Amino acid sequence: MSVALAATVTLRRAVPADFPEVRRITRDAYHQAGHFAADHPYMNVLEDVEHRAAHAEVWVAEAARKVVAAVTLTFASQPYSEIARDGELEFRMLAVDPAHQGGGVGRAVVRDIIEHARQLPGIEAISITSATFMKRAHVLYGSLGFRRAPERDWYVPGEDVLLWVFRLEL
Repeated sequence: MSVALAATVTLRRAVPADFPEVRRITRDAYHQAGHFAADHPYMNVLEDVEHRAAHAEVWVAEAARKVVAAVTLTFASQPYSEIARDGELEFRMLAVDPAHQGGGVGRAVVRDIIEHARQLPGIEAISITSATFMKRAHVLYGSLGFRRAPERDWYVPGEDVLLWVFRLEL
């Protein structure tokens, strides 16, 4: 397994040439973590990077000039927003290439998102939804200062999947 060092990770907006790698990383990360079966309908949503990029901001993290992670940023009332309120940046679909997990890439990405959000006018907080079974993500978010907002938790429509909301005041 190859592990990228967090110090060498840089976050940037994705360009169309990145989309195939974003698709692969996202699919592999969610599938290999056991979050969803390959034929689960949400996998189609995760893999439609072109749609995401047209209606939200898709970002990638690079290490040694190679895309090693991807994330989607959105704001209140935008098509990919699930929970963002006015004044919040929401990030979704954070995925680290399984070959690069465990080396701090996810932490570096979230730190960069926090710094990016601090530069955005009118943004006072960051919000994220995470399924109850995504324990590693919960530890990461908590270690970076995110707090649970249980009053905002919600269930995936038509499924018995509870989603927790985490929020970070900037």
